[in-house]
Amino acid sequence: MKQYKVLSQKDKWFSGKFDPAKLEDAINSYAQQGWSVKAAFTAEIPGLLGGAREEAIIILERDE
Repeated sequence: MKQYKVLSQKDKWFSGKFDPAKLEDAINSYAQQGWSVKAAFTAEIPGLLGGAREEAIIILERDE
């Protein structure tokens, strides 16, 4: 059985500000817990005033 986790820019690791170094720290920390990156992509998130922003999404996977 597989288990999945979604990591995004809104995750607690980033404290409201995305930073690639913090992303690396987060992925390495999850890897120590048996997680591996299954997929990574950007998603367009609708904004409040009709605009949109892109957000990094990382899918992690591990065996239960």
